[in-house]
Amino acid sequence: MQAAIAAMAAHTILAASHSSHPLLSAFPNPSPTTTPLGLSSAFHGVSLKLPQRHHNLSLTAVASKPLTVVAAAKKAVAVLKGTSNVEGVVTLTQDDAGPTTVNVRVTGLTPGPHGFHLHEYGDTTNGCISTGPHFNPNGMTHGAPEDEVRHAGDLGNIVANADGVAEATIVDNQIPLSGPNTVIGRAFVVHELEDDLGKGRNLGMESNLSFILEHNFYAHIPTSCNDKLGGHELSLSTGNAGGRLACGMQKKISSFMQLRGWLDSSVRLALARYQCGFHYWLQILL
Repeated sequence: MQAAIAAMAAHTILAASHSSHPLLSAFPNPSPTTTPLGLSSAFHGVSLKLPQRHHNLSLTAVASKPLTVVAAAKKAVAVLKGTSNVEGVVTLTQDDAGPTTVNVRVTGLTPGPHGFHLHEYGDTTNGCISTGPHFNPNGMTHGAPEDEVRHAGDLGNIVANADGVAEATIVDNQIPLSGPNTVIGRAFVVHELEDDLGKGRNLGMESNLSFILEHNFYAHIPTSCNDKLGGHELSLSTGNAGGRLACGMQKKISSFMQLRGWLDSSVRLALARYQCGFHYWLQILL
């Protein structure tokens, strides 16, 4: 209603000034009337001609960012036990398809180096003997961890200090936590003696060979043949590392178990703090 009155007033003013507006189109009145002011109005109806506006809407496609999935690190653990007082824990961690990091801590050893290997089976029903030979999926002979020719389970030696504690960190590419050659379900074994890394020598025979070479007898025989001339027969299979002191099967740590461990430690900490606070106030009150 207010808009109609405003439109009538605007038309009357424009008619009085003999001007027109493109937005206003007056329809002639067959019976014009004279206003008290002497202004004649021909207002009968008004049509509003609004200019059309064309809105061009353009949609710009925004390229979505690729979804990045961060794979959680794979973890596994083995608890080593045997018939003696030797015991320990081995933890493994692997990110994606990278190398595996092995953290070892064994106690109760005699000071010095001890062979440390991954064996074929996780079976400990008959002690460490039932874990079988070294894990060897490629059918190689025994060697050092850095050798090209080696068992996948050849992890060298760990060295015990004067207190009988051996701690080591090993990074290796042949013991993954997934895939056809996974170490999960296999057993780690710590041995009684030092692993000779497939290079074992009979020292008495080495002395005899030196004598032969010194006197130019069979000088065509190289010193690298020493193993064949008297090296230990187990050097290329076990490293002549002696008996098996302790062993344990490798078990994968699931994400739930990791969360459970974190929650367990958090609850224990909260309870400890609560107990400390309770004892503090109890002493004050008493």
